[in-house]
Amino acid sequence: MSEQRIPIDKQTRPVYRAQIEVAKAIRQATADAGLERRLVELVNIRVSQINGCAYCLDVHVRDALREGETTQRLAVLRAWRETDLYTEQEQAALALAESITTLPDSHLQDRDYDFARARLTEDELSAIAWVAVAMNAFNRISIVSRHPVRPPQQ
Repeated sequence: MSEQRIPIDKQTRPVYRAQIEVAKAIRQATADAGLERRLVELVNIRVSQINGCAYCLDVHVRDALREGETTQRLAVLRAWRETDLYTEQEQAALALAESITTLPDSHLQDRDYDFARARLTEDELSAIAWVAVAMNAFNRISIVSRHPVRPPQQ
């Protein structure tokens, strides 16, 4: 096992602060595009599931529940294509986020992009793409730093 990981967000604070400012700008872009926070949290969770980021999953599942998301939809999110629980807008956002996260071959990227493009406005598509890009960055920060998931305070 390697030595204790250096928490890069704390070690190089100016870079992390810049990442936080990007996240704030993306949050504003999602609001300006009229996207519900619940949808944004679904994207954050799905990206974090793909990347295996326990810390970000812990944070964003709690945020999604606070925004009114249901435990049923969260429980089956990994298999969203196999259910009828998600709206077309949510399906489009999830397809786009998965494609941005996994970067499949260009044919699959085009399929996912076209699916999203047919169901999202340009502003929505751009905002969701930025959410996925930023969540991927935050996942990597947390994974590299091995941010712990702690039990809730009682």
